[in-house]
Amino acid sequence: MKLAGRFYDLTWRRVRHLGAVALLAAAALFRMVTPPFEGRESLRQFEALIVGSWKLAAIIAFFTGMVMALQTAYALAAFGAKLYVGEVVGISMVRELAPVLTALMVGGRVGAGIAAELGTMAVSEQVDALRSLGADPVRKLVVPRLWSLLVGLPLLVVLANVAGIVGGMVISTWELNLSAGFYLSHVLRLMDYSDLFSGLGKTVFFAFAIGIIACYNGLAAEGGAGGVGRAATDTVVAVAISVLVLDFFLTKLFLSL
Repeated sequence: MKLAGRFYDLTWRRVRHLGAVALLAAAALFRMVTPPFEGRESLRQFEALIVGSWKLAAIIAFFTGMVMALQTAYALAAFGAKLYVGEVVGISMVRELAPVLTALMVGGRVGAGIAAELGTMAVSEQVDALRSLGADPVRKLVVPRLWSLLVGLPLLVVLANVAGIVGGMVISTWELNLSAGFYLSHVLRLMDYSDLFSGLGKTVFFAFAIGIIACYNGLAAEGGAGGVGRAATDTVVAVAISVLVLDFFLTKLFLSL
């Protein structure tokens, strides 16, 4: 009976947790399309959260492209098909690797930062002070961060696409003795706009999930510094799981279109 009771309590807490996240998402969506708009704060959040991430996104994608080229060349060598490294690297980066790896990086770096910042405001009663002044915490705190992620993550993924393809080109020219022009022509031969939009379309869902999870955990933090740390840790874990689960279903969706 005790085990059944604990399982029931755990399940009920998870259901309540998901319900609270859904309510926050609905409230944020409504405020994102209704005035007043916090344009200046959204721009400030974009600079604070996204601009500082472009170097890391480029480095991760660059070396991922290099590894992809090496592994692909090794695998295709058995079939005498090393010449098709460009196609594999280009499609893999644009459709899958760049969006997912960049989202995981942003979720870890930016998501944890948002949760820690809002968590500090929550435990120090700054969020309650906003409410007492008649301000809407969702509009003032959540919406600007969501807009910065929705605009910034696709831009980071575009940069990651370029960096990953360049990384593959470096390996193709140095290790496989292919010319840069030959490699790039093969990258573009199979790639079309649907591949690009498939990867970028995923980033919209990833960005919204990262923002909502981070903001919810931050605003729900309690218990002082320990609560802030737990909020940041829970955000990283939840974002990683959410991005990978969303990636599967979105991949199925875009492949069926």
